[in-house]
Amino acid sequence: MLAADVGGTHARVGLVDGAAPAGVPGIVAYERYAGADWPGLAEILADFLARYPGHAVSEASIAVAGYVRDGELVAENLRWPVRLAELRERLGLRHLRVVNDFEALAYATQFLQDHESLAVIDAPRAAGPVAVVGPGTGLGCALLLPGAQGATVLPSEGGHVALAPGNERELALLRLLSRGRDYVHTGHVLSGPGLVNLYCALGELDGMPIVHAEPERITAAALEGEDRLALETLRVFCAMLGGFVGDLAVLFKASGGVFLAGGILPQLSEFLPRSEFRERFFNKGVMREFLAGVPVRLIEHGRLGVLGAAGLQARDVA
Repeated sequence: MLAADVGGTHARVGLVDGAAPAGVPGIVAYERYAGADWPGLAEILADFLARYPGHAVSEASIAVAGYVRDGELVAENLRWPVRLAELRERLGLRHLRVVNDFEALAYATQFLQDHESLAVIDAPRAAGPVAVVGPGTGLGCALLLPGAQGATVLPSEGGHVALAPGNERELALLRLLSRGRDYVHTGHVLSGPGLVNLYCALGELDGMPIVHAEPERITAAALEGEDRLALETLRVFCAMLGGFVGDLAVLFKASGGVFLAGGILPQLSEFLPRSEFRERFFNKGVMREFLAGVPVRLIEHGRLGVLGAAGLQARDVA
């Protein structure tokens, strides 16, 4: 089976053996493509299949941050239009399925071993719902519900809920961010573009010059420790992320834990556990005791979206 996880920055593509032992799909071949280097998704997938000509592929499952309308992918972060009938014909596919990217990622977390993730808040894993949150090009969220007949995943648009400031400084930031708009959603801050929005708002609030225009540069400057505005931006980002993740854990009673993913957080593997993330995660009043038993672990997005897209397809055709 051909499986792909297509985001605003990268397309991750794999050949997956859905009949692997213990029901865990096995990735036979895998490549990552920079979306900006290609004219469309069909060209990416055609190139991938050309690299592995010995594998006959008749079905594909694609994970994407969007949905299908009138046979076309509708996704704010995609660089090019994707028409499913054309894609199916171009690749000679008998069956093509589209799933939500965080639905796929959440489904794949059930196959993770502890050594494949990093503890941000350490606690024993228990049975129960598992939340997955990932700031990247946007802010993705999904919920995994374990069950005797197999796991169910609930995709969500959690990145579009209203941004909730946690102190007076963040209220002042919200006032700046809300100028010219009726609604500020969480992804407007907790994402790659959101990191830039936060950086610019903090610069205006504190009267400091705006030097950087890309999230990668803000992150790098903060971690180098010599750029005060970039460091403050990362500090506030992690604090607000902790508050949001704590809200999700309480909302869904996520006793099975929370996995943090997305394109930004792996770079913060040392910074995040030392930040205010933890303090804000626990700051939920009478729910603090519950949250003390919720593990929070950091994962690399990597192949997981591909694995989850294939796993969902294999599950539903079994």
